[in-house]
Amino acid sequence: MTRGGDKLLGDRGATTLVTQRAGPGVAGLVALVSGLAVLLPLWLTTTVPDVGRSDAWRITLVVMAVYGGRLAFICCANRPRLFDFFFCLFVYLFLGLAPSVQIRSDQISGTTPGMDPVLDRPATYIVVAGLLAYEVGRSAAVVRSRAVPPTARGTARTRARPVPARDTAPHPARTYLLYAAGLVFLAFFVSRIGPGTLIASRDAASEATSAAFPDPSVNAIISALAVYPLLIGTGALVQLRIRSREPTRRAWLAAVALVGVALLLVSNNPVSTARYGFGIVAFAIAVYLGAARTPARARALGLGTIAAFLFLFPLADAFRRADQTASFARAGFFGEYRANPDYDAFWQIANSYAYWHDGLVEPLRQITGSLLFWVPRSIWADKPTDTGILLAQYRNYSVENLSAPMWAEGMINLGPAGVLIVFVLLGYWLQRMDIRLADRLHLGDVWGIVGAVFPVFLTILLRGSLLQATGGLVVAIACVLFVRRWSAR
Repeated sequence: MTRGGDKLLGDRGATTLVTQRAGPGVAGLVALVSGLAVLLPLWLTTTVPDVGRSDAWRITLVVMAVYGGRLAFICCANRPRLFDFFFCLFVYLFLGLAPSVQIRSDQISGTTPGMDPVLDRPATYIVVAGLLAYEVGRSAAVVRSRAVPPTARGTARTRARPVPARDTAPHPARTYLLYAAGLVFLAFFVSRIGPGTLIASRDAASEATSAAFPDPSVNAIISALAVYPLLIGTGALVQLRIRSREPTRRAWLAAVALVGVALLLVSNNPVSTARYGFGIVAFAIAVYLGAARTPARARALGLGTIAAFLFLFPLADAFRRADQTASFARAGFFGEYRANPDYDAFWQIANSYAYWHDGLVEPLRQITGSLLFWVPRSIWADKPTDTGILLAQYRNYSVENLSAPMWAEGMINLGPAGVLIVFVLLGYWLQRMDIRLADRLHLGDVWGIVGAVFPVFLTILLRGSLLQATGGLVVAIACVLFVRRWSAR
């Protein structure tokens, strides 16, 4: 077997390496499980005193341990499961570690003050119900995949071979067109907000964007167009390079793709760009450049991503304020989670329960607003507000720019039944996507783009709100569909 697939920006036949190399062994798995699922939870309970707010932390700590173990198994597997990885990572941090610290210390998110401890237990039940529904959906997808006859699935050897060029390969002409359109959209966006905004604080960049595009719907669409056409177009160039056998064309495609990479990193830098936005671009570029091409690289990417969320994610907030000097000082590892508004997900789930309990839910109203995100409020005056804003107004919070996790979206739309429906469907769909991606991440087709961009985008969808995330998601999906080569069957 050749190692041509280890070259920069991919090569033909690289995917065989992903599924055929040996794993890290039992020792590596035990070490990772011990760290994420045992030692860190134990350290939390011995470091963060329990002041007696409620006993709900016991449930969130179990969630942390279970999904720490799941993360470890995913990282040590020989086949990538990127969607499941990011789902487990979100649950581990935002619904396991963070609420455990905040409940034990009674220092909850600063943007959700006055939370009644009585709501802690119901919130944990909603979280667990969603997780169980997710596992049911995943299991259904696994059963369905195993029910397909072996002749339909193909052997491991045939699945590892590159697929024919007509099968979901990027269309060259449309790839070049999308890449060029991405350059135009980015240039237009920068011209409107000002080039200096790219090195300003995140708050200053947000204010400049809001001033240039005051309508939230237009703002969301234009902001997405400034990122995803170029990001998807660059990925499509990488896939074309993987398929090409002509050295000159491969060199040209690599050069143009690297220009796109440079522009994306400049325009989506961690100083002026929201951390999730920068994370999507950085992770996608890493996958484009081959960070998940072999099992060893994929494990390193997974471990690096976990470390980034644990240690770098809090530090990246240092550039948020324009009137403050960036500071990277932190009050200990667990001190970062105390009263931190970045980790308000659990409390917004509690608020969604209270909202439902008070009989305020209007079935499917919020999801309708998300699906019709593109309709300006000048046309639809009664358009639903962002779910995070809705819950903030319900609780009379002074800060309204809050998250609305998918658990809260389910509660706001259909109550507990909505949570179960959402997560059964989500678990099924994500598992199906991981099955499709396992052997096709580096074959040179659009699945290589899907696996680079959408798993990390899942963190935005999970954190919410859905209305804020829908614009970028729709634009990204449209770009992938545009560059795909559609073959007559």
